[in-house]
Amino acid sequence: MKSSNTTQEFVPIKEVRDGVAIMKDGSMKSILMTSSLNFALKSVDEQESIIFQFQNFLNSLDFSIQIFIQSRKLDIRPYLNSLEQKRKDQINDLMRLQIKEYINFVRTFTESVNIMTKNFFIVVSYTPPTLDIKKTNSFFEKTDFKKAAIDKFEEDRSQLEQRVSVVKQGIARTGVRVAQLGTEELIEVYYKIFNPGDSEAPIIEN
Repeated sequence: MKSSNTTQEFVPIKEVRDGVAIMKDGSMKSILMTSSLNFALKSVDEQESIIFQFQNFLNSLDFSIQIFIQSRKLDIRPYLNSLEQKRKDQINDLMRLQIKEYINFVRTFTESVNIMTKNFFIVVSYTPPTLDIKKTNSFFEKTDFKKAAIDKFEEDRSQLEQRVSVVKQGIARTGVRVAQLGTEELIEVYYKIFNPGDSEAPIIEN
């Protein structure tokens, strides 16, 4: 029996529009990217204040959120490529040699030690209420379908944005910077999630 399953069938995302991921189950998600804090370097009073503010933030929520940490091995190849280009542009033989030795050092070091980058995200979700199919069809028959669909999306997104605003304000009180991802950033994050082994173009070798 031939399987017709494709990778897309296992991805729960229907589309990404206006900075919102619309899932196949009808729910909507926005993603906030946050900075990190070096908690260990804070004074005891500062640590207690951060914990207190974070506790208050969690207690103030009447909806669920997801906190997601993305750990990936640092891709040093773009940096090595830029160094290689500088080496080629050098007219001084000594500088060219030093850059080559530095490139070899960086390449050897990163191959022997796993250098990780970490990104921190908060996923805010909203699931629109299920509408009665008969009433919905009747409503669409009496109005322009496309306009009604746009209006419905904007109404649901407004509800999601209210939740996003609450999360932004709560996280900001802990001293953590936060920014909402746009459409392109959302696509990039989800692409990396579903394609963890995807690699950049190979390094130019001489």
